[in-house]
Amino acid sequence: MTAGITDAVHTVNAPTVMGLLPARPRLLALGEPTHGADVLLELRNDLFRQLAERDGYRTIAIESDCVLGLIVDDYVTSGTGTLDEVMERGFSHEWGAFAGNRELVRWMRAYNDGRPLAEQLRFAGFDGPLEITAAASPRQTLTALHAYLATWVDADLLPCTAESLDRLLGADDRWTNPAAMRDPSRSVGQTHDAEQLRLLADELVALLDAQTPQLIAASTREDWHRARLYGRTAIGLLRYHFAMADTSPSRMARLLGVRDSMMAANLLAIAERVPALVNAHNGHLQRDRSRMRMGDLPVEWWSAGAIVNAHLGQGYAFLATALGTLRRHGVNSPPPDTVEGLLYALPENRYVVDARRLATALANVTPASRVSQWFGYSPLDPAHVANTDGIIFVKDA
Repeated sequence: MTAGITDAVHTVNAPTVMGLLPARPRLLALGEPTHGADVLLELRNDLFRQLAERDGYRTIAIESDCVLGLIVDDYVTSGTGTLDEVMERGFSHEWGAFAGNRELVRWMRAYNDGRPLAEQLRFAGFDGPLEITAAASPRQTLTALHAYLATWVDADLLPCTAESLDRLLGADDRWTNPAAMRDPSRSVGQTHDAEQLRLLADELVALLDAQTPQLIAASTREDWHRARLYGRTAIGLLRYHFAMADTSPSRMARLLGVRDSMMAANLLAIAERVPALVNAHNGHLQRDRSRMRMGDLPVEWWSAGAIVNAHLGQGYAFLATALGTLRRHGVNSPPPDTVEGLLYALPENRYVVDARRLATALANVTPASRVSQWFGYSPLDPAHVANTDGIIFVKDA
C-alpha cells in the first residue's frame, strides 16, 4: 500500500496540478481545512502566480464578501485607494489582517501596473455579505441596483422609486440585529416590508435581464456585471433574512444552504468570464453533500462546490488541502490509520496527491476518521477522497 501511495504523490506546482485533470477547468478550486495558516496562503499565492503566468488564469476568488471584494478589484486593476485602506475595507471575516492576503493583493497590483485591462488579473470575493452572527441589510445592493437601472432605462419601467425602497428598508440595524441568529422572532425577514422588498428585488433583476442589450451599450459591460452582482446579492440576502425568521427544525439547514447557493451563483458568474482559481474552506468547495451537527440536530445541505460541479462538470475541479500538524492549536501528529497519518509518514513536507490513485491504493483499507480537538481545523473525510481531483498535503503548518 505504501508503494501505491508513493506513486500518487507529486511536487506542488501548476504543471503537476493541471496534469491531474482531463482539461483546463473554468474554476480550479483550492480548499483549505483551516483559515489563516501562513503556509497555506503562501502555497495558494505561489500556485496562482504560476497559473496566471502559465495557464491563462486571470481571476482569484476567495471566501470573502462579494461586494467588499469590488474595493480590492478596483485597487488591483486601477490603483484606487491605498493598500492599507483596501486591506482594512475590502475583506470580510477579518481576512484583510492575514499577511498572505496582503501579499496577494500587493503582487496583483504590481503585476497589473501598466498592462491593458484585458490582460490584467482580477480579484473577487464570492461569499455573501454574511457573518456567523448576522447578515447585512439589503440596502446597499438594492439601492445600487436601482440607481444603475434608473440611470439607463426609462423611469416608467422601474417597479418603484428610490424613496419607496428606502421606506421599506427602514433602519439598517433592524436587519443586522445579532439576536436574530438565535431568536427567529427578532428577525425582520418575514415582515410585510421584507416580502415587498423581495418582490421588488425580483422585478429589478428581471428588468436588468430584459434590458441587457441597451444596458451594455449605454453603460459598460463591467458596470452591467456589477449590477448583476448587486441583484444576486440583494435577492440572496432577502432569502437569508427570510430563513432567519423561520421557526421550523430545518431553519439552520436552510440558512447554510442559502449561503452556499449564493456562493455558487457568484462562482458561476465568474466562470462565465475567465478561468479562475477559487480559494475557500474545503467544506464550501467539496463535491459531496455537507453534514454537521448543531447540538443534537443533524444538518445537511449542498455545498457551493457541489452546486457548481453539477453545472460545469469537467469545467470544475477541486483540490482539497490536508494538514499533518497545526501544533499551535493542539493539532499534533495524526494517527497512522487516518488518511493524514498515511500521508504524514511520507518524507516530503508538502506535495499534491492524485486522489483517485490514492483511493485505488486504499481500496482494501478503511482509513479511520481523524478527530480534531480544535474546532477551527476540519480533518479530511476519508469518504470524500475518491470524489476529489487531488489532495495537497502539508506536513507541518
